Amino acid sequence: MNNRIRLVAACLAAATSLLVAQETKTAQEEGSSPEKRATDIRERLMAAESAFQETMNVPDKGIPRDLLSKAHCAVLIPGLKKGAFLGGVKYGKGFITCRGTDHAWSAPANVRVEGGSFGLQFGAGETDVFLLVMNESGADRLLRSEFKLGGEAGLMAGPVGRTVQANTDAFMRAQMLGWSRSRGVFAGLALEGSTLREDRDDNRALYGRDVSNVEIVRSGKVAVPEGARSLLRTLTRYSAVEDK
Repeated sequence: MNNRIRLVAACLAAATSLLVAQETKTAQEEGSSPEKRATDIRERLMAAESAFQETMNVPDKGIPRDLLSKAHCAVLIPGLKKGAFLGGVKYGKGFITCRGTDHAWSAPANVRVEGGSFGLQFGAGETDVFLLVMNESGADRLLRSEFKLGGEAGLMAGPVGRTVQANTDAFMRAQMLGWSRSRGVFAGLALEGSTLREDRDDNRALYGRDVSNVEIVRSGKVAVPEGARSLLRTLTRYSAVEDK
């Protein structure tokens, strides 16, 4: 019993430490200069591209290109923080990009993920998260200033592989599909209970003016910043269906 109490106390301490560290980091980001915030965002763009490319380069793994080629929007969150004990704690920042009428990926808008799911869980760490929005209705909901994943719209754990072979109709009908990559392991993911929020402060730092996520990804009038072009080129390359 004493060992169990010590284990519980250790897990609580670890989860608390993660939360305190993240709150401290968030406060530092909010108080940082626009130049420092812009630098952090550019580094996050590079991290998102690297995580996505590494995932897609694994033989017979990764997000199926069939689905990627049909997606309306993509969300990339590198290094989602996880702390888990009697309620999963999650926090991360990333980007959303959507296709326009020309099928090209838009300039990226900044988002943050917060929240978690209740249950007895242990462990902490970082996870790269990828979401695909498969229809216009899902895209409209995702672009709200605040969106509850798994609540208002179904978020299925996505299939892993170069192409979709099983349950194709179910995956094509899904509003959103999710994947995660942690410590080299890639799998489907459902972020039940997490909240996806628009990050206007980071948008201001990246674009030099106050601009909403809807305006960035839907208006067609927001130019792609230099630091995001490589990420969008990588998305374009992998979202093209390969010749069979």
